[in-house]
Amino acid sequence: MSKKTISYKDAGVDIEAGNNLVADIKDAVKATDRPGVMSNIGGFGGFFDLAKINYQDPLLVAATDGVGTKLKIAIDTENYQHIGQDLVAMCVNDLVVQGAEPLFFLDYYATGKLDVPVATAVVKSIAAACQAVDCALIGGETAEMPNMYQQGDFDLAGFAVGAVERAETLPKKEEIESGDLLIGLTSSGVHANGFSLVRKIMSEHQIAYTQQAEFDNSKNYAESFLEPTKLYVKPCLALHREKLVKAFCHITGGGFTENLPRILKDGQSFSLNYSEFPVTDLFLWLKEKAALDNAEFFKVFNCGIGMVLVAKPQNLQRISDISASFGEEIHVIGEIN
Repeated sequence: MSKKTISYKDAGVDIEAGNNLVADIKDAVKATDRPGVMSNIGGFGGFFDLAKINYQDPLLVAATDGVGTKLKIAIDTENYQHIGQDLVAMCVNDLVVQGAEPLFFLDYYATGKLDVPVATAVVKSIAAACQAVDCALIGGETAEMPNMYQQGDFDLAGFAVGAVERAETLPKKEEIESGDLLIGLTSSGVHANGFSLVRKIMSEHQIAYTQQAEFDNSKNYAESFLEPTKLYVKPCLALHREKLVKAFCHITGGGFTENLPRILKDGQSFSLNYSEFPVTDLFLWLKEKAALDNAEFFKVFNCGIGMVLVAKPQNLQRISDISASFGEEIHVIGEIN
């Protein structure tokens, strides 16, 4: 009796689909090339030549992140246009907080069964975000794992590496002092934190993502929530190069109460002026629907501020001018005590 042949494809893994994905994204990935890139897509690893970027005494800085359950909204509404920017932003915004210029990025895409058009859309959005901040997409992994994910589901992770001169690393904790200002750059929405609560609110109130948003009559809920995380790299690097900032703080999970202490000296405190936050109708709607008190509200959501700068008061005007040149509006939201 002859044995039945069981192929890898029979087991749920389609190597040809993976090859098709590589072909579909090749041009988008190539467009992210920058000085230092030495490799092409499809190799076992990506090379980057530090000698090509003219640093004198560089330190490498690495960051990794995902997009949390915001991805579930994108999947459920089949809206993949910007989710790659969220992935890139969550990583490169963390690099710039250390004073580092993002150099290269790698992504991990995991799914039960590879849907090539969906994966192509996602990776192209990753590549577009990388290109926007001059960060090369030099590699990644597409993992097809049958029975690990429900049909249509996938997960994303990102990995970014940047460089900074040893003497220019941030934060400059030893220089931060009483009277320094906390200056906020506006967010572009919820960014990629707090979405488990967003989804709980939608479920508890039985609201469909396709309904017109109460707080924005030009969008439905999905479009509002899926507004991509802002990329702060270029304005922050410009401010850092002019030595106008002592520290940056990326407002992610934990909001202001958890993140701001990370850039301060032990025992140092700060005060926030909540009336200066540009809290949009979207955030007020979330606060009301979840019946949040202020402490929880500012711990879960960015409340209109996605990046905070610590700087001397005399630098405020110059910071405002440079930020405005990148289309950024600043808000003085507090100070160091």
